[in-house]
Amino acid sequence: MHPRQALFDPEEAAGNALPVCDHYAGVEVRMRKSLALQAELGPVFDVTLDNEDGAPVGGEIDQAHLIKELLGSSANRFGRVGVRLLPLGHARFADVATIVLKSPRAPAYLMLPKPRGLTDVQDAARALDSLGAAAIPLHALVETHGALREVFAIAAHPRIQSLSFGLMDFVSAHRGAIPASAMAGAGQFDHPLVVRAKLEIAAACHAAAKTPSHSVFTEFKDTKALEAAADMACRLLGYTRMWSIHPAQIKPIVEAFAPTVAEVEEAITIIQAAQAAQWAPISHHATLHDRASYRYHWQVIERARSTSFQGGSELPAELAVAWFAAEAVPASAAT
Repeated sequence: MHPRQALFDPEEAAGNALPVCDHYAGVEVRMRKSLALQAELGPVFDVTLDNEDGAPVGGEIDQAHLIKELLGSSANRFGRVGVRLLPLGHARFADVATIVLKSPRAPAYLMLPKPRGLTDVQDAARALDSLGAAAIPLHALVETHGALREVFAIAAHPRIQSLSFGLMDFVSAHRGAIPASAMAGAGQFDHPLVVRAKLEIAAACHAAAKTPSHSVFTEFKDTKALEAAADMACRLLGYTRMWSIHPAQIKPIVEAFAPTVAEVEEAITIIQAAQAAQWAPISHHATLHDRASYRYHWQVIERARSTSFQGGSELPAELAVAWFAAEAVPASAAT
């Protein structure tokens, strides 16, 4: 029996299916470069084409047409391109969504910015469903007091696939009570109100089998600081995905969210032994393992697979075939 079938129900098995990096681009030249980089590295990161903060004020319609063109172009090789829409209350929300949804290739997801709570998410979902987007997963930004207050209900909404923390808007919403240092660098891991928000979002997502996505790290030239932030987001705060705002951030984020070689080797050994025991309990290095720990170690293997850059793999070839052959990228998509 395949590990997913033995260890998870279908909803749980899909809970961590998203790439660990979500790269945002709003300027045409950067959009095209991001898609080219995705083609080079493989679908280890998503590209989100930005029609909100990335669009010129008043130029949202032109931006939507550009996004529609890029979605349907050969540059979208893996189908892992999403779109950040305008806030629900924006006068052009429906116009932009209608244009984007006319693309011959649907977005991988639609990001909802600035919901004020569950009602906004429900209303946006209904509006988008009426425009033909019922099959497209929704992501939402938690960046207002209302959204944080109702974050468990938002995460549980059936149309939501992932929640992201909107750090800068969240800090600004406190009207100066949180210092600017909490919007940048290591400061975003120090202020109690910011850390509390991050933990609430991560806990809500995991409770609902959704993906928590960590906020931006604005110092894109400081690679060491970025690596430290990504490692903290992943290993301390429980995030399984993180935003990138510059191409130079993508590889460090993916590498930080990838398991270590030692973690992968141990996970493979335990899962192989579990399969041989038909998923009954086993002893490994004098430690008991059963299906509870098997789930953890299988998730390590899945994360190793999803963070392998194109042409490489953290898994032995025979195991990659046995466990993931059905998920290989078709040759026509990688040429």
